[in-house]
Amino acid sequence: MIAHLKGTLLEKHPNQVIVETGGVGYDVTVPISTFSALPDAGAEVRLRIFTHVREDAIALFGFLTREEKTMFERLITVSGIGPKLAVTVLSGLPTPELIGAIRTGQVDMLVRIPGVGKKTAERMVLELRDKLADLGPGAAVAAKPAAEAFSAVEADVLSALVNLGCARPAAEAAVRKAKAGGAAAEFEPLFRRALELVR
Repeated sequence: MIAHLKGTLLEKHPNQVIVETGGVGYDVTVPISTFSALPDAGAEVRLRIFTHVREDAIALFGFLTREEKTMFERLITVSGIGPKLAVTVLSGLPTPELIGAIRTGQVDMLVRIPGVGKKTAERMVLELRDKLADLGPGAAVAAKPAAEAFSAVEADVLSALVNLGCARPAAEAAVRKAKAGGAAAEFEPLFRRALELVR
């Protein structure tokens, strides 16, 4: 079972990276929070790994922090949440905000995440509310978007939104609105704002 990967970052895309270690390139699914904190391709990286084994496939899920990985492991214990949706949930809200929303029963915040309906959000609160005492400081204040962005950053944001299941026209409109509204030039603030706007 792979629990940790240290190697060269060969490629990085929203929700997916390839890490080479010992001459082997590992395809790893990552949440947006991990993607946006990674260095450029060619740099050395260390990822905490969750190995998901099915009859027909072995999938690796990577995280930069212990908190992200632990939250992922708790999410997949919830009825109806598999690894793919767990990554979407972690991508939809920064981990401290996600922990805070679950602890305080903010179903309305959780249902804004693509793929999370009201019943799933309610199950997350019901099944995890008392299991997060060791994670995060509590409910977090939402980050405020700031300056401007486009070009390569916009392409990454669009790719991330489409990977999360958003229709491309809606994703493009949301990125334009986020940019017009003054979202910051960095990937994560623009992505967060666009995610709020996409419908």
